[in-house]
Amino acid sequence: MSNEHQNAPSLRNQSAWLMFAKTIGFFFSFALPFFVVRLLPQDEFGIYRQSFIVLTNIVSIFPLGFAMSAYYFLSREKEIRTSAIFNILLFNFFAGGIAFLTLWLYPDLLVLIFKSEEMKRLAPLIGLASWIWIFSVFLETVSVALKETRAATIFIILAQMSKAVLFIAAVVYFETVESIIWAAIVQGIVQTIILLLYLNSRFPRFWLSFDLKFFIEHFQYAIPFGLAAILWTFQTDVHNYFVGHRFSDAEFAIYAVGCFQLPLVSLFSESIGSVLIPRMSELQVAGDKKEMIRLTARSMQKLAFFFFPLTVFLMITAETFITTLYTKNYLASVPIFVLNLCLLPFFTILSDPIIRAYKELGRTLLKFRIFVFIGILALLYYGIHHFSLIGMMGIVVFGGIVEILLGAALLIYKLEVNWGDLNKLSGYGKTALISIVSGLVTAVFYYYVKIPAAGFVVKMIVSSFGEASRVPQGFISGVFVLGISFAVFLPIYLFLSNLWDVIDDDERHAVRQGLLRLRNMFSGNASLLRKSLGSKISNDA
Repeated sequence: MSNEHQNAPSLRNQSAWLMFAKTIGFFFSFALPFFVVRLLPQDEFGIYRQSFIVLTNIVSIFPLGFAMSAYYFLSREKEIRTSAIFNILLFNFFAGGIAFLTLWLYPDLLVLIFKSEEMKRLAPLIGLASWIWIFSVFLETVSVALKETRAATIFIILAQMSKAVLFIAAVVYFETVESIIWAAIVQGIVQTIILLLYLNSRFPRFWLSFDLKFFIEHFQYAIPFGLAAILWTFQTDVHNYFVGHRFSDAEFAIYAVGCFQLPLVSLFSESIGSVLIPRMSELQVAGDKKEMIRLTARSMQKLAFFFFPLTVFLMITAETFITTLYTKNYLASVPIFVLNLCLLPFFTILSDPIIRAYKELGRTLLKFRIFVFIGILALLYYGIHHFSLIGMMGIVVFGGIVEILLGAALLIYKLEVNWGDLNKLSGYGKTALISIVSGLVTAVFYYYVKIPAAGFVVKMIVSSFGEASRVPQGFISGVFVLGISFAVFLPIYLFLSNLWDVIDDDERHAVRQGLLRLRNMFSGNASLLRKSLGSKISNDA
């Protein structure tokens, strides 16, 4: 084993740093809906969601997933790393430029999709933001691929913080969708400057390392995965375009809220997945399939420990959750949101890190996704003529489950998983059962308490600030109801998890150490405060 591999940070430490960063980022991004939905009318909020769906889809589609190849090439020979970095930057720059020119020259494309003249006016601006974001988002990917997780932590926190601050400032001061897109452009420019400075510090004069032969090899590796990623993006987001074409801006706003994806979910899966990709690549080179299976099972269990209880809790409290975050104007989004949550448990199945470790699986995955995508397109075309918004979401959930199960089948086939290997997922089923039991108890509590608890908080606000107060009564009362419900759910879930050995010894030790540090910190501060107060009293005397 090389010294470099021996000195590499553990998967747990890398994942922990990334989870910490994305958890902080989650709180920043979670604040956005609170301001945007309350300051924009419902039809304007629909345009805002349409604009950023287009922007994020362009950022996912046009670069063809080329940046993800950094996980593969930066874990191999040192001689090709600098060239790989420049290839990605060059490809992303031209991909972003094509996206910008397309929307600048043909803004009517968005009118054909969404039937909104406002989207035509915003099209060139969305194109410019897309160009800058395609280039700048490589910052997080490259720092993780280089296993510099502390640097990645800083980048992620700064990116989410700056985006949240700029977006919120834009919507508070200008209250327009256009101002939010300008905020996205400014944030992308700042991130681009940081990216270039960072890369030059790690790969001096990287722009002089272009090698046409290696670029072709790089392209041949990346494109099958990129095309598969495009189909995945289309598959998961194409329903938005069908709904936007058929329904009004206000109805689209209802649907978009129901499609709400918790940033907390993506931060856990991306943190673990981005760390696993280079590790799986190393294990594939070594031919260690048993270790690949063990790491995958362990990672799936860790995701299940968070995703299963989150699914159950949100299904129980969906009405309060949606109306708290988006106001009662979006009550119709609740059944769509509940149906959307059915996909969440399936996100614990991690196949992408292994599929990316084998070149030949990229083409197989592409064929699978073409098959699934064609089926979903046919269902969506039928659905816009016969289904409601809830029916459209049902198509999305069905397609997502089929796609994930096909990926899992590829994983089982390539790693030659047998029945004995499935024993490594014994905690998986326990976690699901524990989540359901905890949820049943919480559901009874929530059913009887939510209305009187919310009423109590509203009365307290009115008595303290008056009836005409601008204090957001619905938001505060909703947070209170969610908080006390979670306070019932969490202890039951953790107690049963510990009782059934779902939490392993290492994790128990980590929790104890964290609590010990907190206790020492608070006791130290309390001691310091007592000494300070004692000194002050003595001096006064």
